[in-house]
Amino acid sequence: MASSITCIPATRNVFTAIPMTSITKRRVAAYARVSTDSDEQFTSYEAQIDYYTKLIRQREDWTYISIYTDEGITGTNTKKREGFNQMVADALAGKIDLIVTKSVSRFARNTVDSLVTVRKLKERGVEIFFEKENIWTLDSKGELLITIMSSLAQEESRSISENVTWGQRKRFSDGKVSMPYKHFLGYEKGENGQPVVNEKEAAVVRLIFQLFLEGKTPAGICRHLDANGILTPSGKQKWSQTTVNSILRNEKYKGDALLQKRFTVDFLTKRMKTNTGEVPQFYVEGSHAAIICPHEFDMVQAEIERRKGIGGHFSGSGVFSSKLVCADCGAFFGQKVWHSTDKYRKVIWRCNGKFKGEEKCKTPHLTEEEIKAMFLKAYNELMGNREQVIADCHLMLEMLADHSKLDAQIAKANEEIALVSGLVSACVHENAEKAQSQDAYNDRYNGLVDRHQKAMARLEKLNSERVDKVNRERELRGFIDALSTSPLVLDAWDEQLWRLLVVKGIVNRDGSIEFEFFGEKKVCVIDRCEGKAGKMAK
Repeated sequence: MASSITCIPATRNVFTAIPMTSITKRRVAAYARVSTDSDEQFTSYEAQIDYYTKLIRQREDWTYISIYTDEGITGTNTKKREGFNQMVADALAGKIDLIVTKSVSRFARNTVDSLVTVRKLKERGVEIFFEKENIWTLDSKGELLITIMSSLAQEESRSISENVTWGQRKRFSDGKVSMPYKHFLGYEKGENGQPVVNEKEAAVVRLIFQLFLEGKTPAGICRHLDANGILTPSGKQKWSQTTVNSILRNEKYKGDALLQKRFTVDFLTKRMKTNTGEVPQFYVEGSHAAIICPHEFDMVQAEIERRKGIGGHFSGSGVFSSKLVCADCGAFFGQKVWHSTDKYRKVIWRCNGKFKGEEKCKTPHLTEEEIKAMFLKAYNELMGNREQVIADCHLMLEMLADHSKLDAQIAKANEEIALVSGLVSACVHENAEKAQSQDAYNDRYNGLVDRHQKAMARLEKLNSERVDKVNRERELRGFIDALSTSPLVLDAWDEQLWRLLVVKGIVNRDGSIEFEFFGEKKVCVIDRCEGKAGKMAK
């Protein structure tokens, strides 16, 4: 007997579960976005809002809910699009049945983001209509079309990103300098598009450099700026050490510009990375007006390196902090106060490690007046032979400025690393392609890895030597400038010259100080008691 088959037609929508015969109006929202803040894009943005408001309201079967918008926000990632994220949240909460937008590229230029959002909304019965492509996401062909269109939009975004990157690098290679003026202290954009000095802000920059050379730490500088109500580059009241350090390190304040310090790793996530050689950099000398003279800037860089070498032992509590060293134990001299609460109060400098060892140091304490007097004698002795000292410094500078030997060694180390990397890759590929003794393979592989690590260690050492050489060259140039412009005879204490010229003073048991100056590392031995300058020695 033949079976009887009766078709029972669907009565509800497979996605929305709404009865087919229902005349319920769909709750409709629209999404509009432009990716820049330009006036032309603003006109487009306003036009989108006006268009979709009228479109939704004129449909009798639609109920207007809202227009969600993002202005000046990139479409390559949805994380920072507040309007978009609010719309999705409202849709998932059951407040929206249909979302209307201009095109797939307006919705998202990231294929993954686009499909994830579409599927998430589709599971809740929320449909998206892409007007330009005429795609309805609840349609059976909708997802395939969206995948294709999103991929095309993503490639368009990649192309735009590459074009922008090329344009930026072309500007860099032409030496054209731009700054994030809203968050960059001391400069503003001039009429010709080039940086010009903002004198009010420049005074703060000069103060920061001055305080640093006076011995203050970045933390101490922050406290000083906060106490005086000076605002940060972004207009905040609280300064951070990171901000101060970035100002002290930024070559733009001496009128130069290192371009492409960072670069975009991924055009979708917009993730930035510090450029450590992956892409070209361009150094432009004299690109704009300087706020800090090159000599002062270089002295600050030298002082930064000196403090870094001292490590956590540096103290900015006094003018002699981290400058005077005990000849017995190598510890720094620190400031001590005797009779702090009575009329016999006295400030002296004494070895911080004097009583820390099994046997206390034999170096004596010194008063500030004694230290200053001995520095004056050392300075005048040094300046008595100024021309010869400067000539010797220039000879040293010529040797330091020649990086050809180190550069050749660095290039050779890079070639070795590239060669070994290729051998490792070939070794792994060969092992995957054909059968061989795994013991022999492991020996060969481990040998190559060891060779690679040694080459990397050598490259790191060579790069460190080059950095040290550049820093030494910078110190020497600053020393020459300081000597050339300083008085031949100093009658009174000058704190600035103390900070600029003296590397350290080694205090001996007899109270004499061996002053080590920047430059040729000359040492002036000054006797404490008799005040006579000893023989100058290299």
